[in-house]
Amino acid sequence: MDRHLARALAVLALLALPAAASAAPADHRQPDGPRKGTGKQPRGPKKATVKIRIGHLRGGRAPIYAKVPVIGRVAPFAPGQRVEVTFYRDGRRLLSRKAKVQRGRHGAGTFRAAIVVRRDGKYAAGAHLPASRSLRGDRTVRKSWRVSFPSLRRGRCDRVVKGFKRALARLGYANGGGRCFDGRTGREVLAYRKVNGMSPNQHAGKGIVKRVFGGRGGYRVRHPKAGEHVEVPLSKQVIVLAKGDRPFAIYPVSTGKPSTPTVTGRFSFYLREPGYNAKGMYYSFYWHRGYAIHGFASVPDHAASHGCIRTYIADQPRIYYQLSYGEPIFVF
Repeated sequence: MDRHLARALAVLALLALPAAASAAPADHRQPDGPRKGTGKQPRGPKKATVKIRIGHLRGGRAPIYAKVPVIGRVAPFAPGQRVEVTFYRDGRRLLSRKAKVQRGRHGAGTFRAAIVVRRDGKYAAGAHLPASRSLRGDRTVRKSWRVSFPSLRRGRCDRVVKGFKRALARLGYANGGGRCFDGRTGREVLAYRKVNGMSPNQHAGKGIVKRVFGGRGGYRVRHPKAGEHVEVPLSKQVIVLAKGDRPFAIYPVSTGKPSTPTVTGRFSFYLREPGYNAKGMYYSFYWHRGYAIHGFASVPDHAASHGCIRTYIADQPRIYYQLSYGEPIFVF
């Protein structure tokens, strides 16, 4: 080959190299993205964990009117964290509280919330930690507990008795309020026992206290369309003062014994007689001939009168003024 021709071919080859390089496929990868095939992903918020426990329980129960704490832990801790603690009773939401997370040990945080149990039922609590820019949120399962109840006797004065009397009032038993178990409370317990077919006494055992706080054991009105009226179910030995289908006062009584039974039917009040009369009848309100509702010195737990409806002396003035002329009374 001619020496000059070879030199010319070499120069042409060198001139072709930039064109070939420019024809190669362009690399469109972002300079800061993960390389294909490495399996690495960009980092996101860390996962947080929240846990709770229920304090002050004995055998999974809390005493009625006890303050039950929910104690929680969050990991990791971050400034400004707040946890929503929600309380439930019998599966229904009661309330929620926002709890601030405090710095704890080992990089974790702690929080606390509480509730006072005022009624019977199955209680539960759960906690929710909302997500933030640096941490993912978390939610606990619900932790549950039940309620324990004491026996109540005359002379006891505390918030349990006060709550018990309020619960009785919601059921229609007029107990007078206050925070002490007095004679009137005992008579309302007696009325409750009679309505529910229990032995007639004034002791509020654990079972009765539990039932009352649970809203059970009320009287079912038999004549709900009669407006404001009185019902006397002889088999229960109580009188019930009601407005429509709701009783607002229930009292223990003694009605006519088998040899002198109380007449049955619908009647109306027509005559008042305040104070004592010659027969020892106290604040009498008559509803049929000589039959009356009146206080008397002796009120057995069974039917023992001469046909009238005997009430306790301490109850009768209140009953007397709660009744009205013409008001219907049903005896059955």
